[in-house]
Amino acid sequence: MAFTKALQDAGITGSTASVGDALDNALMESTIGPYKTEVIDHHDRSWTSWRDVEAATASWVHWFNHDRIHTSIGDIPPAEYEDLYRQQTHHSSPGYSGSAVA
Repeated sequence: MAFTKALQDAGITGSTASVGDALDNALMESTIGPYKTEVIDHHDRSWTSWRDVEAATASWVHWFNHDRIHTSIGDIPPAEYEDLYRQQTHHSSPGYSGSAVA
């Protein structure tokens, strides 16, 4: 409650819904679960600093977006799927610069 009030006082709208709205954070929860299992809980060495966690996280995020095969999008990585989508739709997108978001 204090956090919600602090957000309101700062003029910020929180991204979480009210209690019982289970679908609000479904995307985040479906990503954080594998991250915790594959990086944090299943790491073969102990963390010595936040930098170790940061480096492992960056590596996992790169793998998740650029190397992980996603069966529901044709057995290709998400970044490749997005690139193909941009190539197919760039003519109909006003203001498209042709550069990918890093």
